[in-house]
Amino acid sequence: MELDLNLLLTRVHASVREASRLMMDREHLLIKSKGSVTNLCTSADLAVQDFLYRELRALVPGSGFLGEENDLLDTQHEYVWIVDPIDGTANFARELPECCISVALKGGDEILLGVVYNPYHDQLFDAVKGGGARLNGKPIHVSDRPFEQGMLLTALCLYHKQYAETCSAIILEAYKQCNDVRRFGSCAIELCYMACGLCELFFEYRVQPWDYAGAYLILTEAGGVLTGRDGAALHFDGPTLLVGANNAGNHRILSDIVTRHTQE
Repeated sequence: MELDLNLLLTRVHASVREASRLMMDREHLLIKSKGSVTNLCTSADLAVQDFLYRELRALVPGSGFLGEENDLLDTQHEYVWIVDPIDGTANFARELPECCISVALKGGDEILLGVVYNPYHDQLFDAVKGGGARLNGKPIHVSDRPFEQGMLLTALCLYHKQYAETCSAIILEAYKQCNDVRRFGSCAIELCYMACGLCELFFEYRVQPWDYAGAYLILTEAGGVLTGRDGAALHFDGPTLLVGANNAGNHRILSDIVTRHTQE
């Protein structure tokens, strides 16, 4: 089935903006943990995912859906939606404004469409394959800063703290060579910040496909690079290590650091 990706994108915009109303309605917000105090789920996460499950599957009849909440895994289809209803739930629970709705459409092995929306800042990042990346309708591109001027976005593997020492060693080695380090608490937002030239480097030890699938396309369409360990291609079917940069040269430097400190 052929899709008109540009037409589909405008419809996804509308669905995501409507879903954001559910996200921002905090009057009856409930917060609970998913097995640990660091892994949170809110009633808004569930409401947004339920809404997008219905809306997005209706846009592409017969499509599947991979969502973060309630182990929603239905991927044996030609097209599959990959959705994080709120990326940065810990931020959202505290009303820190670095959180977003992330949507990707995968066709075969490729991400065809990506939308990341932060309603706190009214920032709508989007891309379709081969069409470039945009922020609120305006084209965006990665920066041209070299590694020594680069800002590294990273984390310490919050849900698997046994890897904190490994992450720390990688971050320390990279920090000694780059400009500085930042952590915003949302993988999707961080990758989009790279896409529009605010930061240049990214590393996380273990990331789920709904965290990065939509932003992956936005970053790569903006000229950036995002891979697994040692340059491995991403498959969007399970947790993975991520290495990203604004260009291939910076990616190689960061990837070499990560590879030295990790195993397959």
